[in-house]
Amino acid sequence: MTSVSQPSFTTTLHEKMAGLRKHLGWFLALGIFEIVAGIFAVNYAFSSTIVSVVTLGVLFLVAAGAQVAAAIMAPTWRGFFLFLLLGFLYCGAGVYSVSYPIEAAEGLTFMLAFLFLTGGVFRIAISLVERFPSWGWTLLDGIVTVMLGVIILSLWPVASLWVPGTLVGIDLIASGVAMSMLAAGARTALAPLAPVS
Repeated sequence: MTSVSQPSFTTTLHEKMAGLRKHLGWFLALGIFEIVAGIFAVNYAFSSTIVSVVTLGVLFLVAAGAQVAAAIMAPTWRGFFLFLLLGFLYCGAGVYSVSYPIEAAEGLTFMLAFLFLTGGVFRIAISLVERFPSWGWTLLDGIVTVMLGVIILSLWPVASLWVPGTLVGIDLIASGVAMSMLAAGARTALAPLAPVS
């Protein structure tokens, strides 16, 4: 029984690996594209901020439409008014973000600074209290995050012109590097699994 199923498993594994190997170039290309887009976003942080805020506003408008549609499709449901209220809130946030992207960026930047401060303090506290393995790295991460929050708050509202775009750019660069390394690592790992002729 084992000898019959083993060749089938090996053949299937080689077929899946060959299929994955064909697409590694696309993963690498996507990673490189994200790195280039991230560098562009960091270099043009103001434009990136405006684009990010307007995109967020459009997403709010789409969410508003979905919430209102959900309310209309179930008018007798007890959550009707909740969905309708959420739809109007999303719509208001979307219209404001699209119409006044600089002012919306100020609010977003203030929220990010507060998030960095609270998240950093939480990481510091947890790492000092729990002392789990490699807790020092979490402590360092918390300290850096708190410092970022303090810097952003000290420069607010001027920082709102470049912080969201810069953060989007850094995220794109990090994601692109991770995708490129994944493709390179997978290519190396799949090399020994070349199909046996």
